Amino acid sequence: MADTRRGGGGGGCCPPMDLLRSEPMQLVQIIIPMESAHLTVSYLGELGLLQFKDLNVEKSPFQRTYAAQIKKCGEMARKLRFFKDQMLKAGVSPSIKSTTGAKNNIDDLEGKLGDLEAELIEINANGDKLQRTYSELVEYKLVLHKAGEFFSSALSRATAQQRETESQHTGEESIETPLLSKKEISADPSKQIKLGFVAGLVPREKSMSFERMLFRATRGNVFLRQAVVDDPVIDPISGEKIEKNVFAVFYSGERAKNKILKICEAFGANRYPFTEDLEKQAQAITEVSGRLSELKTTIDAGLLHRSNLLRTIADQFEQWNLLVRKEKSIYHTLNMLSLDVTKKCLVAEGWSPVFATKQIQDALQRAAFDSNSQVGAIFQVLDSRESPPTYFRTNKFTSAFQEIVDAYGVARYQEANPGVFTVVTFPFLFAVMFGDWGHGICLLLATLYFIIREKKLSGQKLGDITEMTFGGRYVILMMALFSIYTGLIYNEFFSVPFELFGRSAYACRDLSCKDATTVGLIKVRDAYPFGVDPVWHGTRSELPFLNSLKMKMSILLGVAQMNLGIILSYFNAQFFRNGVNIWFQFIPQMIFLNSLFGYLSLLIIVKWSTGSQADLYHVMIYMFLSPTDELGENQLFPGQKTVQLVLLLLALVSVPWMLFPKPFLLKKQHQDRHQGQAYAPLQSTEESLQPETNHDSHDHEEFEFSEVFVHQLIHTIEFVLGAVSNTASYLRLWALSLAHSELSSVFYEKVLLLAWGFNNVIILIVGIIVFIFATVGVLLVMETLSAFLHALRLHWVEFQNKFYEGDGYKFYPFSFALVGEDDE
Repeated sequence: MADTRRGGGGGGCCPPMDLLRSEPMQLVQIIIPMESAHLTVSYLGELGLLQFKDLNVEKSPFQRTYAAQIKKCGEMARKLRFFKDQMLKAGVSPSIKSTTGAKNNIDDLEGKLGDLEAELIEINANGDKLQRTYSELVEYKLVLHKAGEFFSSALSRATAQQRETESQHTGEESIETPLLSKKEISADPSKQIKLGFVAGLVPREKSMSFERMLFRATRGNVFLRQAVVDDPVIDPISGEKIEKNVFAVFYSGERAKNKILKICEAFGANRYPFTEDLEKQAQAITEVSGRLSELKTTIDAGLLHRSNLLRTIADQFEQWNLLVRKEKSIYHTLNMLSLDVTKKCLVAEGWSPVFATKQIQDALQRAAFDSNSQVGAIFQVLDSRESPPTYFRTNKFTSAFQEIVDAYGVARYQEANPGVFTVVTFPFLFAVMFGDWGHGICLLLATLYFIIREKKLSGQKLGDITEMTFGGRYVILMMALFSIYTGLIYNEFFSVPFELFGRSAYACRDLSCKDATTVGLIKVRDAYPFGVDPVWHGTRSELPFLNSLKMKMSILLGVAQMNLGIILSYFNAQFFRNGVNIWFQFIPQMIFLNSLFGYLSLLIIVKWSTGSQADLYHVMIYMFLSPTDELGENQLFPGQKTVQLVLLLLALVSVPWMLFPKPFLLKKQHQDRHQGQAYAPLQSTEESLQPETNHDSHDHEEFEFSEVFVHQLIHTIEFVLGAVSNTASYLRLWALSLAHSELSSVFYEKVLLLAWGFNNVIILIVGIIVFIFATVGVLLVMETLSAFLHALRLHWVEFQNKFYEGDGYKFYPFSFALVGEDDE
């Protein structure tokens, strides 16, 4: 929803912010000449105050007028995504600097993007080809070196063996003496065996399987030599760095050769030509080294050219991307417009706030003038029975609170908005459960970091949790401030009390009670001026006292907030001129709630004021079980028995008051309306947009009395039972406040004070570290989340169900400010 961009404050073009009722909306019709349609929609997108209705719902996307233009924009968006991927791979980031000075035409941009894509694809193809050739030559050089070592080592061993044989030419024969002499062997060349060989590289992880497969396929009639390559090499096919071994396979016969070639192919082994001649080997190594240096120079030049091209694209990438997004959104919007019969005009319909009428008309005039159109656009307001969208103008402070309400349901058009009260009541109820001014200061410091750096952080990509925390920074700020306030009332600073507002009202009767915390204290001065007296902390009666205080306080807060909800239902009924809801919903609900729980709240206040020892449980229970019995010592004021009888009678009367009259009155209204007895003058445009105030069946042609009666019966039962359960639900304020206080006390006494008592520096440091981690992890994170969720439940269920329908729909204007935020 558009917020601060359109003036959530009070100055400028927009009227002051009013969160209690949503903005008055109007259904407008704009007839736009074809020649100025594009520019008109563009200016309306910059304004961002008009939500277009789709007038071509029956048409598929491909049947619409501007389908070709959207396809063209989609193709340009694809090219931009391709550029973005290439920039990410190259480590080039798009420039954030503003380049609004250079205006781009979308047609020129289409040609430019096409040329850049073709050039980049060609550079990538050439670079891949050169890189593959370079990788093959690197592997070839390794084969020449390693396989050359095989042959040179074999030759040196053969030469040494021959010398040894000649030196032992004494006529004595041994096991190692050849059966045939050299002369005998050379005498018959036809009997010599010619061995072939294949050299190459195989991935190291496959080398053992490769060797076994060769042995099995040739039945052991091969000789394999392998040498480990120290550093990983880039594979020419996959382009990944892989650890490899150089191999040389010696074989005999064509069948063995064919098998070896197939196995090499199956195992991804790259083969390279190799010669036995040492001179040719040296010559090949020289040639390969020369070609490698040339290729390296060529590849570096190509990478530099590619990097320069990507930097050129990066400088204008954001501008191009925004332009394409805008164009695509403009054509999407134009496709929602219907063609006039003459096919010379486009007809648009949409919702806009009433205050935006002048701004929209100004935008239409500017578009007609800038597009040199002979005819201007026609703007007119339409009457409609359709319920308008809900639009609240929020700012950066109120938007998070409004989102809390909208998560439950968007307000019906112009019904009372709980967001106004949530700004105060939500952080306050949170603080009632989280009351510790030490923890509140920690929360305040954390959120001040986000608020001080909000300009910098708002333009960055944050993690999910960090982004959620940053979005609710002002909610956390209010929660922290109220926590400090309630912490001062509870007099707790990390569970430690302080005499901040004066000295304690109690003191020891004599010196014997110096070290006592349970007996011997007497009141010596006036009551502690603000909050809980610090002397209560650490006493045996601390827990019963604070339990009683917080439990009664929870009931008072709950009854007050529920009464506020019912009062807001009155203002809703009055605003929508629904007298039935005032007389037969608001009044009986107020009577029922306050006859029981309003009376309980009054008893609590009277008991606090008088210091009475009356048992309120007993009073409330026997008010129902034995209303005529005497109260005895539980009587708080004269005439209490009579008051209770009257209140009980009023509570009983209010139930049928809620249940029976409303369905019969609705039926009578329906009959009067259809018999022509309820004619009224036509309303003005603004009044005609007020929706019907309830969902009852009298809005429809057929009135089903049974359905209306059952609906009212359910509503009455829900309210009566809810009055009890909702009041009990507010006791969570007491429970969580107690849990927070006790946890804080345990961490302080059992960790920090225990470590301090050892008089050991190391143990003290460890204790402080454990205390900090426990406080942050449990109290400042888990307890904060727990209190937040409970406060959320109290607002959604106990407060909002008294008056809030929440069945509206948000105002989503066509705005370029929102286009940039959405990802493709």
